[in-house]
Amino acid sequence: MGDSSRLCSVWLGSETGILKGVSLTRKQAFNFCNTRQLSRDQEVRALCWADPAESELLLGSVDGTVKTFSTEKGTFTEARRCGEPAEGCFTGLAALSGSATVTCVECGTLRVWREDSSEPVTQLDAGKNVCRMRQNPVHRHKVATGGKENALKIWDLQRPESPAFTAKNLRDDWLDLRRPHWVRDMAFIPDSDKVVTCTGYHQVHVFDPASPQRRPVLEVEYGEYPLTALSLPPGGQSVVVGNTHGQIAVLDLRKGAVRGCLKGLAGGVRALQCHSSQPVVASCGLDRFLRVHSLEDRKLLHKVYLKSRLNCVLLASREEAGQTAGEAGSQEVKEEEDDEVWDAMERVEEAPKRKTTEEEEQEEEVTKKSSKKKKKKKEAFED
Repeated sequence: MGDSSRLCSVWLGSETGILKGVSLTRKQAFNFCNTRQLSRDQEVRALCWADPAESELLLGSVDGTVKTFSTEKGTFTEARRCGEPAEGCFTGLAALSGSATVTCVECGTLRVWREDSSEPVTQLDAGKNVCRMRQNPVHRHKVATGGKENALKIWDLQRPESPAFTAKNLRDDWLDLRRPHWVRDMAFIPDSDKVVTCTGYHQVHVFDPASPQRRPVLEVEYGEYPLTALSLPPGGQSVVVGNTHGQIAVLDLRKGAVRGCLKGLAGGVRALQCHSSQPVVASCGLDRFLRVHSLEDRKLLHKVYLKSRLNCVLLASREEAGQTAGEAGSQEVKEEEDDEVWDAMERVEEAPKRKTTEEEEQEEEVTKKSSKKKKKKKEAFED
């Protein structure tokens, strides 16, 4: 399976515990699994690259294990215990320099693991009900966490005693009632210290740790349903958000306006990722489809049915993942090679049935009766 894994430009984790790789150029999809029997304990909840060369993947499973998958060999090379099922599912994975791994679970325990140690070298408490942990792509020792009634926090893993930034509660509404907060996803805006978040109350917030206020410097609402995922296109001037009803929109972070919507989804969005250099975004969710949209004309470039509910998506940085609409067209990727065989077969159409002699005689009688009626009507009209 090594040759097939090298072709994949999109990687997805499913509820059944299968790692799925998709080659958009060859219109093929592949399944990778290290167990003979599939179970919900192997469900993949987090994905990330283990190295800058993108030769290995890290997968976080529900049972608390982190597996290493080699994209060059096409096999799982390592599995280590990084948590307990009682602590909750993984809400984020990240790789540090020196073969270190950062894990975060729903109970709020954030750990840093070294390759040569079975115990975490750093452990901190990010608060309860953590929904997401994200790494700063530039300053990789910084991560952000947030969750339900758990405000956004930015941590410096070199000084993990206390968070480097903690967001303040939102201002009360016009009735002087407390406004709840529920951070579902976040991302670091490039070339700045700002962080953009989406909430379960259909809000998008931008926080600036460099400003004196700890409340959002920008607040935008989209739709009426909880937002579940976001991703930043190249440039960082806009953000792509998705909600529980399969709606995806591109929001302008400068004006706080909706630039446009991406259509075609039929289920809740669980993961989004924009390509690092191409104007495309990949999405997956409950409808079992991987979709790749263009951010320029918002057209659907690729649509892949992968048979399982999908939890996370990861794009390779090479050019195959970010084909433009002119190169790729609106093509559907086939998961099974058998589909090509069926498509290549000739289509057999049934010949029209010949009428029997009885049917012909009945038609003749009907025509004779109708002609007799016409003659009688004509004679009555002349009289």
